[in-house]
Amino acid sequence: MAPFILWTAGRLTGVDQRPVIVEFITLTPYVAAASLGAVLIALASRNRAAVAVSAVTSTLLAAMVLPRALPSAPTATGPTLKILTSNMFFGSADPATIVDLVRRLKPDILSTQELTPAAVEALDAAGLEESLPYTFNQAAFGAYGSGIWSRYPLTPMPDFALHGSRNMPRARVAVPGGPPVEIVDVHTISPVGQDVYEWRADMASLPAPSSDVIRILAGDFNASLDHSPLRDVLARGYADAGDATGTGLHPTWPADWRIPPVITIDHVLYDERASAVTTSVHTVPGTDHRALFAELRL
Repeated sequence: MAPFILWTAGRLTGVDQRPVIVEFITLTPYVAAASLGAVLIALASRNRAAVAVSAVTSTLLAAMVLPRALPSAPTATGPTLKILTSNMFFGSADPATIVDLVRRLKPDILSTQELTPAAVEALDAAGLEESLPYTFNQAAFGAYGSGIWSRYPLTPMPDFALHGSRNMPRARVAVPGGPPVEIVDVHTISPVGQDVYEWRADMASLPAPSSDVIRILAGDFNASLDHSPLRDVLARGYADAGDATGTGLHPTWPADWRIPPVITIDHVLYDERASAVTTSVHTVPGTDHRALFAELRL
């Protein structure tokens, strides 16, 4: 029982903001499932105290994880806004697959991370601008570039990303017949080793909801819902599309290993004045992230 008690205590107290721990805390859904084994062992021991403690621990873990698999009914009644986000893995994601997803899913917004100048050319050559003619790109080499494509006109907004961090462009979107919308292309630093502290700073820098615009954060957060910095962002007044639609346990990374993806670090967060209708994940050859699609109602 001891490992599950310690894990539960760590998850509840936010120790996940330290190196090494931050990587392991993403496995909380699997630990929650494994905790049922401790309950069975306690039952076999016929020790009432062990049964009680293991049952409480397993229940707490279940309460952290299971809501992500339970959808909630949309409440917003305004126009629909569809968003597709894809980490392009240093620009090597297959552009034809991304353009095919755009044509099939018909997103109004495409948010890309790790967007290189060569990837921009490849997406344009594959015909992306035929479906999404408006763009605001901050392409760069390596993992630092990001870019937004839109079906509707875009107005670039002031940069908020911290000095030395990855590009995270944001723009106002003119949705016909809808309220003002702002899209933020999120790509935080990976929380590996001492970069955990930069990752925490990136998460804290994400803009909070605003009263004059419906703000949407879409991209690679390098964080799961078990990370306290992401829960802090949600606590400002956002909701997670996967969590709201019951697909919050669908993993998005790593998508290029021999084993299936195991953790969920790509998200679409939206101002709670909107609602999520549906979400889905899609494999894109050449990248280690699954693409995430979300249909919102404003």
